[in-house]
Amino acid sequence: MIKIKHLILTFLFLPFAAWSQQHIVTLSGTVKDAKDKSSIPFVNVLLKNEKDSTFVAGGLSNDKGLFSIENLKSGNYLLVVSYMGYKTRIQQVLIGNLSNFQDLGTIALEEDAKALKEVVISGAQGDGLNAKMDKKSFALAGNISQAGGSVLQAMKNLPGVTVTPDGKLELRGSDKIAVLMDGKQTAMTGFGGQTSLDNIPASAIERIEIINNPSAKFDANGNAGIINIIYKKNKQEGFNGKIGLSSGLGALWQRQENLPGIRPQYQGTPKFNPSVSLNYRKNKVNTFFQGDWLYTRTLNRNEFAERTYDNGDRIEQQVKRNRITTYATAKTGIDWTINENNTFNISGLFNREKITDRGDIPYFNSISKERLRLWQFLEDEVKYTATASANYSHHFQQPGHQLNASFNYTFHREDEKYFFTNIMPSFTGEDSFKLLSDEQVSDLNLDYVRPLKYGRIEGGLKFRHRSIPVNMQFFPGLNSPLDVNAGGWADYRETIPALYGNYVLEHHKFELEAGLRLEYVKVDYKVNPGHNTYKSDGYQYTKPYPNLRLAYKLDDRNKFSVFYNYRIDRPNEVDIRIFPKYDEPELIKVGNPALRPQFTSSLELGYKNNWDKGYLYAALYQRITDGTITRIATPAPGSNILYNIFQNAGRSFNSGMELIFQQKLADWFSLNTNANIYQNTINAFSVENKYPVPVIYSATKEQLISGNLKLNGMFKFAGKFEAQLTAIYLAPDIIPQGKIDSRFSMDLGLKKSIQKGAGELFLNATDLLNTLSIRKNITGNGFRMQSRDYYETQVFRFGYSYKF
Repeated sequence: MIKIKHLILTFLFLPFAAWSQQHIVTLSGTVKDAKDKSSIPFVNVLLKNEKDSTFVAGGLSNDKGLFSIENLKSGNYLLVVSYMGYKTRIQQVLIGNLSNFQDLGTIALEEDAKALKEVVISGAQGDGLNAKMDKKSFALAGNISQAGGSVLQAMKNLPGVTVTPDGKLELRGSDKIAVLMDGKQTAMTGFGGQTSLDNIPASAIERIEIINNPSAKFDANGNAGIINIIYKKNKQEGFNGKIGLSSGLGALWQRQENLPGIRPQYQGTPKFNPSVSLNYRKNKVNTFFQGDWLYTRTLNRNEFAERTYDNGDRIEQQVKRNRITTYATAKTGIDWTINENNTFNISGLFNREKITDRGDIPYFNSISKERLRLWQFLEDEVKYTATASANYSHHFQQPGHQLNASFNYTFHREDEKYFFTNIMPSFTGEDSFKLLSDEQVSDLNLDYVRPLKYGRIEGGLKFRHRSIPVNMQFFPGLNSPLDVNAGGWADYRETIPALYGNYVLEHHKFELEAGLRLEYVKVDYKVNPGHNTYKSDGYQYTKPYPNLRLAYKLDDRNKFSVFYNYRIDRPNEVDIRIFPKYDEPELIKVGNPALRPQFTSSLELGYKNNWDKGYLYAALYQRITDGTITRIATPAPGSNILYNIFQNAGRSFNSGMELIFQQKLADWFSLNTNANIYQNTINAFSVENKYPVPVIYSATKEQLISGNLKLNGMFKFAGKFEAQLTAIYLAPDIIPQGKIDSRFSMDLGLKKSIQKGAGELFLNATDLLNTLSIRKNITGNGFRMQSRDYYETQVFRFGYSYKF
């Protein structure tokens, strides 16, 4: 248990990193004669600060009277339009935070018109939390303590984000997150769930966006929000790029000795990650290439547990998993500016991920210390992903007014082989599986955006077709506990057409964003007709998904916002997959074709206060979910084997408060603090696990207050030397059928700029004090289990990169 004094010391002495961004706007309009409505060419257009009338930017309208002023910061300005023969026109202009483009429409010049009286109003600032307060954007270049690691490791430092023991992201206590790459769902990160985030090198990523309240433009999937991972891409003229190399070691010493008679744990686990990014731009064509290769050895799991049954039996066990991962990615593409109004780009990505797990799971009688069985396994998984994207954009004369059409195709193959050896006192049995799955996804998108004088309108459509045929072969060994007919085939097909519209309005005091997304979903799941439990199933529905945001500005530094969202979480294909799979020898994971989507209504009240060198953001939120998806483990009658199956558990609630505090205290020191406190509630429910035989499971109402605290600090020293220190505390929380105890970790990172800024060295350590471990208490039908996982958390990394 982490002592309170440790947290107090952390608060007192720990500085934090602050990430920031500046909102940039392009302002446009058309100058016309007030009488005959004809366009006036080559008009002088100036923009001045309303506060002191100082010059900001300016230029001439073109031969059609259209003008455009770029790179404007949010604030209040005066637009000065003048032309020989006409009286100068001066008008107030609010450059907002909600759109990157604003169109003033027609500006009419009249003869002998008097100038408008100037008004004095002060401007505002931008930062890491955008003005709508629905999105946070973080550049990974500033995340020194996680440099050289994976995207998953880098994201654990971000506000509101936590990582579950099984490697999933959570936003505000929920893992129902849609993960995008460059704004699109891919098989690399999962179309329905999250996958492979712990293997994507952070070195390949430019920034990460967290969207807690997505607009109707985004797919309705993911009730907790969206995480958008943006790949690096340079567009400088000529040939340029960046090369990098990082390496590291983890599990430097053994935290808990193995139970007797099993193979050694991995120690001194190596990490290796070379990367290259190349870009060549000439005239209207930009070509790019990015490649990464990641090799890691990891003590992926090292869990010690004791299981107590109602009949008095007590079993002591260990789950040890040594993992080797290789992950190679190549991304390339061409951007072509056809002319000033039309652009076209194509890109492709290829990825190969290979995971080899070797493990031992011994079982002992806790009282007599007699070994009851030894389970050894080898899991060999290879995943291939290939994506191809084409995008065409038409830019109308009005800046920001555009039409985008895109097509994305993804092929994803899973080739998995599993070998299990069950060593019992009287016999040895060997089970093996071979699974092959080929996923194909086609997405067609059409998006339209038109800036308005105070806001914008958006609209579009999307069509998706997804198919996943799966074939599994099962080769049972002697006395296998699994059904001999556990293999077979299944075919998943998904069709989703969608329409959306979104309207944004911004005035000096009020803001409004309202959108509606309409989706039709048809899912067919066909299974082997000879399956002894499950039959072919599916569902279809049409549903609207509204979103609404209202905001009121007290002044330029204080704003309140109210958000409402209605979203869905559809079961992923693996959640309904009918084939049993060993999680452990006595814990079998099986899908549920009868699983249905869960629907969530979200309400949030946010407040933001800006000052010169920082801000405070506070949010109160509540999510109400119907048809909550969770795993339920039940034993088969007369057996100690548990079958872990996804079910819809009824209604659940997630209510909480989030605080973000950011402050630059000195030129050499800035801090960021994030606290998230929430209450998870699951109403009483009763479900029936049908595999392998029907078993009823009932649960009473569960409720627990949990949360997390993150403290980040960045030091800047002389000689272009930087340091970052991070501390994370995770409070106890509810998990399916149990509770997970508190966790604490501290990370340290150092960075030095060399070679006149072209080169960079870094050194960091994750879980510096080696305090992070996972303790769980599980209660099921007829048993209780307490466990602690001493998996690899402490890793030291060193790296170098060079830009040219």
